[in-house]
This record gives sequence, structure tokens and C-alpha cells, in this order.
Amino acid sequence: MKRKDGFQGEKHIYIPEAAWKAAAEHNVFMSNLYVTSMGYFPNAAFHYRDRPEGCSENILIYCLRGKGWFLLDDHKMEVAANEYIIVPTTKVKMSYGADDHEPWTIYWIHFCGKDLEEFNRGFNLKLYDGAKPIHLNEKGIQIWESMYQNLQLGYNKDNLSNISLCLCHLLATFFYPEKHTSVKDQDERDMIKKTIDYMHQALANKITLEDLAAINNLSVSYFASLFRKATGMPPMDYFIHLKVRKACGLLFSTEIKIRDIASSLGYEDPFHFSRLFKKSMRVSPQVYRELRRKRSEASY
Repeated sequence: MKRKDGFQGEKHIYIPEAAWKAAAEHNVFMSNLYVTSMGYFPNAAFHYRDRPEGCSENILIYCLRGKGWFLLDDHKMEVAANEYIIVPTTKVKMSYGADDHEPWTIYWIHFCGKDLEEFNRGFNLKLYDGAKPIHLNEKGIQIWESMYQNLQLGYNKDNLSNISLCLCHLLATFFYPEKHTSVKDQDERDMIKKTIDYMHQALANKITLEDLAAINNLSVSYFASLFRKATGMPPMDYFIHLKVRKACGLLFSTEIKIRDIASSLGYEDPFHFSRLFKKSMRVSPQVYRELRRKRSEASY
């Protein structure tokens, strides 16, 4: 079930090379650094890409949730939640994809330019650098969304000129994150991290939105708004997401019965658990277990 795209709620767009060439005729800066494609893949189960001849562009992947991996020749690099990776242009064989148990949610962007290798040297981007940690890059996400919305309006030279300038700003939020974060933003991020840590410890329990708001001494509506802004998901949806991730690991690595997995995650009704699991993973727990086993056996 390897998939390049086609995930529920995804966004992706590819800019024709001819559009950039036409824009560059009016503005030489356009050829220095430009976006070739960009996307957002939420809960990208079975996401996989194989590039046997490498990639002529730089690839930026920002992981919000879950995890994934990059394989360059025989060198494997993990990418976890709250990390980003920039793989510079290379002819080395590469592949990458989502983790089997905890598929990543990612923003990604491919960018190029006539002096791309000089750009990579200037910012010390090396092939095997691996992923780097970053607190929630709210500013970067805002810029990404603005770029995406702009491209949906078309590929005229003004739109593409704007995208090139926005790309520089977007990259700056990853290269110099401390320069794009306010004290208030940091306090809110610490609060969200504390809440998520609490959720991890309470996977076997039933907790409510009111419980989560109370531990942060906030009103329910304000807490829910902050949490959704930070993670892109309502608090209780995020809690279910964590339970499903835990279930994926148990289904793959143990023979525990599905009803017992449901019970261990606070669901007395296994059918309710199965419905929630299928809504998130798009396959039932039993089918997920069978698919994982087949894929594991095929790798030997």
C-alpha cells in the first residue's frame, strides 16, 4: 500500500518549469531560488517515495506529528515530531516515507535555483546532516499557507515573484527559529508540550476537554483554541490520535486481542474503538495487523 500522495486532507501543488522560466525573463532574481512543488500530508500512512537517481532540488520536510525516515544509499535518518530535515540536491539514490506505526504529518517543499550548490555551501547544508529539532514553527506554517493560497490563484509573474521572496522568509524561520519566536509564543508552546506529555501518560484513561483545560488553569474555549492553533487538531482528536498510534504499535508487535487493546486504551466497547481506528487509519485494526505482517514478511 505504498503511496506517493492521496491522503485525506492533503494539499499539494506543482509549479510548471515553463512558468518559472517565463517569470525569470522579467526578473532575474526568480532564477536564484524558487519553489518547484509543495505539500501538506496529514497522517500520511503508507507514504513512500523512491528516487533512484537522487533529486535535482533541495527537499525540506517539517514533521508536526508522528515520524518517518530518509534512506540515502545505506544511511538511514529518522525524522520525528517537532523536527525538520533539509536534504540538499544529490545524485545519491534516496527513498523516504512514513513510519509504519506512527505515520508522519508533514509540510514539505522542494526548491531549486541556478546557484543551489552555492546556497547549500553558504548555509552549511550537508547530505547526511539528518533531522534537527524545532519548536512549533507557527510562523513558518503561516508563510507556507500564504504561499500555497497564492499559488492557487495562478502562476503569473507577480504571484511567482512573491513566492520566491516568501521562500526566503520561510527558510529563515527554520535556519534562525529563535528570531521568529516571541516570549508569549514560547509560553504557549511549553503549555502545549506539558499537555501532550500528560496525554501520553493518560492513554489508558478517559479524560475530558474540561480536564485538560483545568490542568492549564484556562477556560475550555481558550485552551481549545490555543491547542488547535499549535497542533492543527482539537485536543480530544489529538488524544484519540495518540491512542490510535499506540494501538498501531501493539497490533504490529504483539498478539494481544483487539478487544484487549481497546480496553487498555480506555475503550470498553471494542466496536467503538474499531470505528475510531478505521476513521484515522482508513483500515480496520484487523486489516492493519494483517497488512503490517505481510509487509514485514516481505522484507525478509
